[in-house]
Amino acid sequence: MKTHVQHAREKGFDQGLRQYFAYRDLGYDKATGGKFGVNVIRAVPGEHPHGAWHLHELDFQFVYVMKGWVEFEYEDVGFVRLEAGSTVMQPPRIRHREIRHSDDVEILELTSPAEFVTREVDAPRTAAE
Repeated sequence: MKTHVQHAREKGFDQGLRQYFAYRDLGYDKATGGKFGVNVIRAVPGEHPHGAWHLHELDFQFVYVMKGWVEFEYEDVGFVRLEAGSTVMQPPRIRHREIRHSDDVEILELTSPAEFVTREVDAPRTAAE
């Protein structure tokens, strides 16, 4: 492993996991041999989340909202609105869903490993009631 540097002018945003977000891969997947993924995620104006319950098969997920806001629902704590400066550490395989976000939302996300499986799941009992 060696020092990894990436400048904004070198890498733009691409389509990623969700059609309502654009992703800028910061290159940590390659730099860490797949141990970590770091992305800047921003809203695609006019596109909205589907609200499906899902989980990620990973060991660690950290989200920091840099701009705007996003609303989630988690099986353990319920509804959460994250605004600029808010963070969340999502436990591995926790059921959650995105409810809505501002058109200007920008998020920094760190995952381990970099590549992981996302599965749609049934709503938790507490959310369904």
